[in-house]
Amino acid sequence: MKKLLLLLLTSSILTVSCKNEHKDAKEETNEMAKDSLAPVSDEVMESAVIYEVNIRQYSPEGTFNAFTKDIPQLKDLGVKVVWLMPMYPIAMKNRKATGEKSIEDITDTIERKKYLGSYYSISDYSAVNPNFGTMEDFDKLVETAHENGMYVILDWVANHTGWDHAWITEHPEYYTKDKNGEITDPINDATGEPWGWTDVADLNFDNEGLREAMKQEMLFWVKEHNIDGYRADAAHSVPTDFWEDVSADLREVKPVFMLAEAESPKDLFHNAFEMGYNWEGHHIMNEIAQGKKTAKDWDEYMKKIDTTFEDDDYLMNFITNHDENSWAGTVKERMGDASEAMLAMSYTIPGMPLVYSGQEYDMDKRLRFFEKDTIPHQKGKVYPILEKLGKLKNENAALHGAKQAASYETLETSNQEKILAYERKGGGSELIYLANMSDQPVKFTVSIAGDYQDYMANSEFQIEEGQEMEFQPWEYKILTKN
Repeated sequence: MKKLLLLLLTSSILTVSCKNEHKDAKEETNEMAKDSLAPVSDEVMESAVIYEVNIRQYSPEGTFNAFTKDIPQLKDLGVKVVWLMPMYPIAMKNRKATGEKSIEDITDTIERKKYLGSYYSISDYSAVNPNFGTMEDFDKLVETAHENGMYVILDWVANHTGWDHAWITEHPEYYTKDKNGEITDPINDATGEPWGWTDVADLNFDNEGLREAMKQEMLFWVKEHNIDGYRADAAHSVPTDFWEDVSADLREVKPVFMLAEAESPKDLFHNAFEMGYNWEGHHIMNEIAQGKKTAKDWDEYMKKIDTTFEDDDYLMNFITNHDENSWAGTVKERMGDASEAMLAMSYTIPGMPLVYSGQEYDMDKRLRFFEKDTIPHQKGKVYPILEKLGKLKNENAALHGAKQAASYETLETSNQEKILAYERKGGGSELIYLANMSDQPVKFTVSIAGDYQDYMANSEFQIEEGQEMEFQPWEYKILTKN
């Protein structure tokens, strides 16, 4: 009997031991799967393309799942960073409707349902918009991105909340007050007048309680949902020392990638952000396309940022994004026939190129901002161009554009006003961008000679010293040499 009991006890111990070993192995496998994507690094960002996804407008469904299924094909475009526009619940109180009207001004209950509000009027920082799906759906999106070699960053709106946020009643001390002691919408510091963002309430970062609460909200998504960083909306409107403090705490958890949305981001980089918006460069691109500025103006701009920014600062380059598309116009509206030359330029200058959802499908409409809309999904002219440019960005060291960016040098031409010419060199590779930045044919010479590869045409291209060339309006070439 004692032998039988001993045998049963031994068998039980072995069974439990095997189960524990199986459990440990499973947990280890899950941890490995979670961490299958290498941590964010400066090296990865040298050759990255960033993709901005507007979940609401990406598909007819407007859901996380509808976008998640398309993530694998973003590899075709060289995408390494996926930036999600705000995917949090949107406040109902003072919700923007149409024109100067808010949702409270709309009496028809059916019409009221059309107005979904601004993504940037957030009622809860630690939840997902139920119109987009569940938290489990969101986690699957992040997991799928990681499995496909892409990092996920969230749009973070620290400057203000929606009027339905719990802090309004629980912590009114977190908010900016007007002269009557009432919580106010954001004020333009330069003029003292409201911006007109009546659907949001301005936060007061002089309050230490707010700072700590905001930090904890940001830590939540990194700790609990394994996201890889943030795009900071209106980063310049929030004190830089807050961003420095929160970035340090985020990096205690894991390496993160931080993008600052600011008109002039030069003071925000250090100890806070890796990348800033190239708003000024973008405006110059628009003006060149519209005949208001010239190639020479671009050369002057590049000289300016070379002395303004530190060597390890870098910028996000774009020809469209959610703000430009909805409020300033489509690529075709703003850039017309210059669109493709500007697109190629955005990939070949130092920095990281952006693709905004719909851009890859030749989207030629302004997406509605407060209502449901849907991007096209028919591949046309732009998709294969983005594929080629994405591959070039990913693989050619002459286009490294982050903290260890390849060199950039303006080339001399016989017509600096109309011909844009620059050379990039890095990692044993050389690349030249040549473009006619005007709406007229131009004959010119350029200070280079040799045998090159016309990358977009996939053909050989030879330039002899002093050779005169003629480019048609907005014609461009990307010349490579290894």
